[in-house]
Amino acid sequence: MRNDFLVFTLLSLLIVGIVGYFFWPPFFHVLWVLIPILLLGFYDMFQAKHAIMRNFPVLGRGRYIMEELRPKIYQYFIESDTNGAPISRIFRAVVYSRAKKEVDTTPFGTQLDVYAEGYEWVNHSIAALSGHELDYAPRVVFGNKNCQQPYSASVLNVSAMSFGSLSDKAILALNGGAKIGGFAHNTGEGGISPHHLAEGGDLIYQVGTGYFGCRTLDGHFSPEAFTKRVATPNVKMVEIKLSQGAKPGHGGILPAKKNTPEIAEIRGVEPGTEVLSPPAHSAFNSPIGLLKLVKQMQELSGGKPIGFKLCVGKKSEFLGICKAMVETGIQPDFITVDGGEGGTGAAPLEFSNSVGMPFLDGLAFVCDALQGFDLKKDIRVIASGKILTGFHLFRAMALGADTCNSARAMMLALGCIQALECNLNTCPTGVATQDPELTHGLVVKEKKVRVANYHDLTVHSFVELMGAAGLTEPSLIKRAHVYRRVNMSEVRRFDELYPYLPTGCLLDAHTIPSNWSKEMEEASTEKF
Repeated sequence: MRNDFLVFTLLSLLIVGIVGYFFWPPFFHVLWVLIPILLLGFYDMFQAKHAIMRNFPVLGRGRYIMEELRPKIYQYFIESDTNGAPISRIFRAVVYSRAKKEVDTTPFGTQLDVYAEGYEWVNHSIAALSGHELDYAPRVVFGNKNCQQPYSASVLNVSAMSFGSLSDKAILALNGGAKIGGFAHNTGEGGISPHHLAEGGDLIYQVGTGYFGCRTLDGHFSPEAFTKRVATPNVKMVEIKLSQGAKPGHGGILPAKKNTPEIAEIRGVEPGTEVLSPPAHSAFNSPIGLLKLVKQMQELSGGKPIGFKLCVGKKSEFLGICKAMVETGIQPDFITVDGGEGGTGAAPLEFSNSVGMPFLDGLAFVCDALQGFDLKKDIRVIASGKILTGFHLFRAMALGADTCNSARAMMLALGCIQALECNLNTCPTGVATQDPELTHGLVVKEKKVRVANYHDLTVHSFVELMGAAGLTEPSLIKRAHVYRRVNMSEVRRFDELYPYLPTGCLLDAHTIPSNWSKEMEEASTEKF
């Protein structure tokens, strides 16, 4: 790291000086090689664009040399779709290129195997649209009829990532990018830190099972602390986290190495200890209890949009929440849907790989359930599951989402290289560490612009996809617009793979579809 390079510099000059002066004067010629290397190292330490080079002078250049030896745009990684088939090839380099405003177009056509099982696409229209016919900055208003402070959100926002999981400079850069680009930044369950507020970007305050930022001394929900916290003008919405995709049913994990005194003070815990959020909320234990908390938060916040986030588990439990909405008349302003394949800085392997409904299935189910109870018209749905490209936004909205949140792509825009050391406090780019020596490499002034660039160009790409399909606004995107190859000889539209439910069909026992009847019978408003 930087300190190691300084030690190397001093020792190298000392050795050359001693050997050259006392033993062999020609050894001074080593300086012709050594000094350029040292000057290059000092340049790396003070340049602002590349965190790896700032943290690892000279040696860090190896990464960029390797980048130059392969095609920039074509490097992709293979991710699984919701059925586990390795068919969704996401151009990671496109995120980097958009963040840096480099060329993100590709020659020689499709880079994917269009005949592979799981390949998905949008069918275009001969009557495609462009230019003045399209709104390149679409927004969606959050807040139902009882909301006193509705919020107009971008279609793409920063997903939940806590201060603690991410560094202070990463939080500053994400929020600064949100301020520049006019989009929202979800705080994650770790609470609101000064770094969330310093840049002035819009915030979605997430309240998890640990109630960080609004908790009593014994770890329960504090209405008084919550009221004070959400009074901050930057807080535009509040999200109650029931579960997250990477570890549903487990609760958040903050490793002891990353629990600094500053983070401990913000969260109200002991510094230097592992912080395990409870797997379930203590403020409620039933669907009706959840909705009472939603209503309480709506009142305490002065009428700001309040919603909840979940990775779908037992279908009957979500249907119980829907039944409770009908019974009580209490509705959240939004619901965020995560997938069982979601990302995280730390999670047990079994939970990451084998718990929770996959994203597309969960999103379709939630939207269908709301439609079946005739609630969808009043409740916004946020999709939060591996959103990286304009196509991912289009696909999520085809299933019923109103807006999308992205965590992974925003981290890549910050400079994350997926070193997979988030839980070790050794992230080499300074994104997911609390080590000051490593966070020094992340220059907020540079990275917040990259976050804004990525957002702007990805939304632009999404709007162009809408135009190619002949659509003028996101609300017109339907499941029929997206196709998937299910095998070599068969292609299905999304409305065939995920059939719509008739509006209100779950309100009457006589119109409940047979494949929904079992879960509907199990659904209770009084217990989960």
